[in-house]
Amino acid sequence: MATHPAEPPEAPEAAHPDARAQIAGLIFALLLIDDEGRIREVNHAAEDLIGTSASRLIGTRLIDRLGPLDPRVEARLAAGEEGLVVRDLAVRLSGNELRVNLTVSPLPHHPGWRVVTLSQLGHDDSAPPGSGEAMLGAPAVLAHEIKNPLAAIRGAAQLAARKLPHVDRKLARMITDEVDRIARLIDRMQQLGSTRTGPVAPCNPHEAVRTAVATLRAAEAAGEAIEIREEFDPSLPPVLANRDALEQVLINLLSNARDAVRGEGGAGLITVQTRFVSGLAFSAIRNGRAVPLPIEITVTDNGPGIDPALRDHVFEPFVSSKPSGQGLGLSLVRKLVRDMNGNVSHERDARAGLTHFRLHLPQAPAAA
Repeated sequence: MATHPAEPPEAPEAAHPDARAQIAGLIFALLLIDDEGRIREVNHAAEDLIGTSASRLIGTRLIDRLGPLDPRVEARLAAGEEGLVVRDLAVRLSGNELRVNLTVSPLPHHPGWRVVTLSQLGHDDSAPPGSGEAMLGAPAVLAHEIKNPLAAIRGAAQLAARKLPHVDRKLARMITDEVDRIARLIDRMQQLGSTRTGPVAPCNPHEAVRTAVATLRAAEAAGEAIEIREEFDPSLPPVLANRDALEQVLINLLSNARDAVRGEGGAGLITVQTRFVSGLAFSAIRNGRAVPLPIEITVTDNGPGIDPALRDHVFEPFVSSKPSGQGLGLSLVRKLVRDMNGNVSHERDARAGLTHFRLHLPQAPAAA
């Protein structure tokens, strides 16, 4: 009698994440609201966006947490039984005015109960079709012509360094270092229209900030001394970034902040803050997966802020509030940050009179 080998036992079916695990993994804020308009459950992203722990949020009224809203939105929220989609809604969270997209989904079998989602504008910085981002590749046409004078400047700085006193040679080295960095930047500008990203590696974000500040100081006009305050988290881990690109991003943001606070009668202040943000609220979708962005670098200034008519378009090419601005600085910032799998966003806190530009970047792997 013929025998047959025993069939291998079936592998157990992989356990599917339950509803709570799925909600916890969402990169946008989700809140469960009861029939009295009070918050009953929140996910980690909601805690991060609102800046308050779940224990303090639960039991409070949603409208109180979001601050004064458009009366039409408040009326729809008070109705309790209607679905709602609102784009570019102004809310106040943790004392800051933010622009968010809001959705309200009623639960049919639980009258008055709703699921509310909030997603901050600026964290989804994918370029829409026709946005003009590809136009950033235009400067690549001039790359060759720019590199020639740069080489001459570098050679002159090297010759000057040989004749300068020892104490002044540091300035000559800064010139050669900056020329080299600009040359590398031009190489990257030639690739702005492509989908290829520059190489990233672990780097110290504080060193990048201080290099950018030193570059800004070297370019200050005689007698100009705008205060730049550092508020660093000393325990911040290395960031996974392209060092040259990160420095260029910071130089652009610091230069804009400096221009914004000029004319403040000596009271101009720029603050650079670093911190580690937990959870998945600050994440980017890259290649179909969520990339956590826990490293936050914020450049804040107390200038008058960007023209409200331009605030929603500051990262678009050829948009500038400066009379002689070309409107490429912040577009380049967005492109370089995206190349590092990061996000950049802009906020204006009108009450405090502060403008914030926030970078969110990935943490370098521990093995690195």
